[in-house]
Amino acid sequence: MNFLTLENITKSFGEKVLFENLKFTIEQGQKIAIVARNGAGKTTLLRIAAGIDSAEGETAKIQFKKDIRIGILMQDPQFDDNNTIMEEVFASDNEMIQTIKDYELALLKPEDGEALQDALNKMEEMKAWDFESRLKEILSRFKITNLDQKVGSLSGGQQKRLALAQLLIQEPEFLILDEPTNHLDMDMIEWLEEYLQSAKLTLLMVTHDRYFLERVCNQIVELENQQLYKYKGNYSDFLEKRAMRDEVDGRTMDNKKKLLSRELQWIRKQPKARGTKAKSRVDSFHNLKEETSKKVDNRKLELEIKGQRLGSKILEAEYLCKNFDDLTIVKDFNYKFRKGERVGVVGPNGIGKSTFINLLTKQIRPSSGKVVVGSTIVFGYYTQDGIEIKKDKRVIDVVRDIAEYIPLAKGMKLSASQLLEKFLFEPKQQQVYVSKLSGGEKRRLYLLTVLMENPNFLILDEPTNDLDILTLNILEDFLMEFPGCLLIISHDRYFMDKIVDHLFVFEGDGVIKDYNGNYSEYRIRYKKQKIEDRRKAKEETTKEKKATTPEVAPTDKPKAKLSYHEKRELEELEKDIKKLEKRKVEITEKFNDTSLTGDDISKLSVELGEVTNSIDEKEMRWLELEEMKG
Repeated sequence: MNFLTLENITKSFGEKVLFENLKFTIEQGQKIAIVARNGAGKTTLLRIAAGIDSAEGETAKIQFKKDIRIGILMQDPQFDDNNTIMEEVFASDNEMIQTIKDYELALLKPEDGEALQDALNKMEEMKAWDFESRLKEILSRFKITNLDQKVGSLSGGQQKRLALAQLLIQEPEFLILDEPTNHLDMDMIEWLEEYLQSAKLTLLMVTHDRYFLERVCNQIVELENQQLYKYKGNYSDFLEKRAMRDEVDGRTMDNKKKLLSRELQWIRKQPKARGTKAKSRVDSFHNLKEETSKKVDNRKLELEIKGQRLGSKILEAEYLCKNFDDLTIVKDFNYKFRKGERVGVVGPNGIGKSTFINLLTKQIRPSSGKVVVGSTIVFGYYTQDGIEIKKDKRVIDVVRDIAEYIPLAKGMKLSASQLLEKFLFEPKQQQVYVSKLSGGEKRRLYLLTVLMENPNFLILDEPTNDLDILTLNILEDFLMEFPGCLLIISHDRYFMDKIVDHLFVFEGDGVIKDYNGNYSEYRIRYKKQKIEDRRKAKEETTKEKKATTPEVAPTDKPKAKLSYHEKRELEELEKDIKKLEKRKVEITEKFNDTSLTGDDISKLSVELGEVTNSIDEKEMRWLELEEMKG
């Protein structure tokens, strides 16, 4: 069933044509992401599809299926600053939502018994209790608790979360989302990812979150050179097909090798995606890999950044504490940074990650303890807020005002213009005024101003927000070659997995845990720990009940919650999971064998996908039985 039709869609700004005569349709159940370079027009296309902006020409056609519920989330949601959160959340013609609103208002005035009774009767009549429970779950997921708070007092990120919660409460059938994961913490992103996987939802979105693209989308549309290229499947499918398209288009060997390197890394990390690939497609991919390896480009693919010299003392935090009245942000944090460290900082929004960075860089003073910065340290600090770049300056002049060159290894240099090209500012665009850049392009330019300072300790606070996927790949390549220390705050799971090797985890009440491993490894352990904590809590509750419950006669013994067969099943599941985990390790290690053929890789990929799925299924059943056991 067709949900949306776009035909003859053209848009330009002055002499710049974003796209011309585009055409595509969205069917019920499709989950489509638009990907493109910053400035190519993906947000503009999304706004046209949503009916916010208009296309050019009389032949343009935008048609939705009648009587479907549509939800739209743009990057900068608009609210009445004088309204409370409750007023905005319940701003809907939906009768169910209005019923719940009346009930919530009645609860605030318990002295008016008649109004409360009327509200209760209406809740019963509408069978609204389940919906109310769902509404409160969504609000709590996005940490929206104070419904009396004025919207005008919320930060931009909080307003984005409010807009998303407001949207999902409406239960739309068709969602149009622009960067939905921006300003969400890890728990929120993972919950939203699971929510959007629902088969009943149809989705059109712009996002740079590659795990999102991999796990949620079933089609990717690339906007390039003013045209659309459609790819069925998720992100790894897109990477394969895009590489093959590059081969047909005769792209440079250098670019193909870079893309294939990233693509192969992604495919090997995603067993579920590999398990469904046809053998012919895997063979085609490896044939392309062999072809590109035959011709060696003499140019070096990576930048060997020289960087400022690092002395023996880098950065040391000694019993660092920071409090704001009764709120503890950091408590007794001790750490000595070593050369070449790559640390990720993770934790919920508002827990104090940016404050922690400002402590380390001495922009704010600690409540107690101290920070010692080595004499050779040159910080490069990319903040969420960015800097105010003069709009009447050309792109090239902004970078040249900082430095003409970045020193490379072996006495070589990289000019400001060359670095701009590396980050997708072509020579012609380098002469463009800052005022003409898109939001993502301005963020990319700001990033370059930080890199041009040639720091040896680079701090990035949410660097991936508003950057396109191609720029992210380039930034990742750059950072993997960066010789100094890296400290990164990011909710981009893919980015963190690829760049950092250990984490500072904010656990609340000022506690910062040093975790040795990447983000995905941490989340697996985190979820297992939550299960274990729940199990221990139940055990404690059971003990307390036993201590306060009078002894009963032997004939009154409570029945076991698990039957004999269920107990046996639980034991077998533990054995099976252990065997499957062992087999998963064995298969993963086999991928390191460079003599594997395409057929071998295909077979191993299928088996790895099956093993992983089997582990997931058995773990879910194990958890179910453990819950029953109590």
